[in-house]
Amino acid sequence: MKCNAWTYALLGVGVISLPSVMNAEEKASSVLTALSSTTISGYVDTSAQWNIGTGNANVPNYSFGGTKKADGFNLNVVKLSLEKPTETGDTWAAGYKVESFVGPDAVSLATGSGSDFALKQAYVALHAPIGSGLDLKMGVWDTIIGYEVTDAPSNNNFTRSYGYTIEPTTHTGLLGTYAFCSAISASVGVADTFGPVINARAPLPKAESYKAYLGSVTLTAPESWGALGGATVTGGVINGYNSGVSGDQTSWYVGTSLNTPIKALKFGASYDYQGVSDQPLRGSGYANATAVYAALKLSEKATFFARGEYATTDIDSFGTAGLRKVVAATGTLQYDLWANVLTRLEFRWDHAADASTPYGDASDKNNSYIVMANVAYKF
Repeated sequence: MKCNAWTYALLGVGVISLPSVMNAEEKASSVLTALSSTTISGYVDTSAQWNIGTGNANVPNYSFGGTKKADGFNLNVVKLSLEKPTETGDTWAAGYKVESFVGPDAVSLATGSGSDFALKQAYVALHAPIGSGLDLKMGVWDTIIGYEVTDAPSNNNFTRSYGYTIEPTTHTGLLGTYAFCSAISASVGVADTFGPVINARAPLPKAESYKAYLGSVTLTAPESWGALGGATVTGGVINGYNSGVSGDQTSWYVGTSLNTPIKALKFGASYDYQGVSDQPLRGSGYANATAVYAALKLSEKATFFARGEYATTDIDSFGTAGLRKVVAATGTLQYDLWANVLTRLEFRWDHAADASTPYGDASDKNNSYIVMANVAYKF
């Protein structure tokens, strides 16, 4: 009797029994047929962090940071992904994707559970042979705007930017993506709310009619443009009810990735704007963040990444009470020594340019310095 890897895995956890496999030897069941095309992937993300100086009561408020990660070793998150990709081309096809977060960073994802487990994505994927091909997602899916993503191993820098911090992360709804040609693609979607709480609704009397609406366009430079070939520009907007602030929110985003005549050197830039209105106690407010990025490949295994940021707000989005303006710089050295392992050493500086309660315990500490080591295994 021959068994594929999936069958052995299912036998090991007791999902199927040996007699059922033997009975199915002559004719594979529809369950096994579906599982044979499913892929498993994910990562284990760990770090060690030193917040230089003894005063760490107030720290920079970027996403997935905070005092609990200061001055020690951290298990950040374990991600597990199951996916059956849809077939492309001139055919009707379907698939799915389920991604889960387990660990402390699952709480920061704030999908409503408040525990160390969260569903990051869970959607049915559909492909329709309309024109060049229309792709649909129904369920919970990642937001369509942003230079950085929730998965830390997929970002150039380990810590998140302030632009990422003020963006939505996930939405529950329907998303359509269409490529008009190799140079132009667009995504349009409708969701219950701004996210990320799964199945959340706008409050009455808006629950029935008021949804979140999303749209983005990506332009890609053709290879005939020489050094600029492959460069991208993306713009997007999202509007809807945000249960996190109990108000309406509109987020605008524009970002670009640029190649240079020097093959080893690449640049990027992004701008985020967050406008919030109808908050019960605070009325309206805003936050915006600008970031520039650089990547320099030093050798086959070593790459240096840099990021500079400037962000302003009137709603205390960036940390300690009264903080209205912040400047930050991050440098990350990545060295690929082991197969499937991401190893990075990062230094981050944040400057509280305008705050009634600056960083640290002392009232005169306007600068935060953090040294981090990040080790992640991807499978």
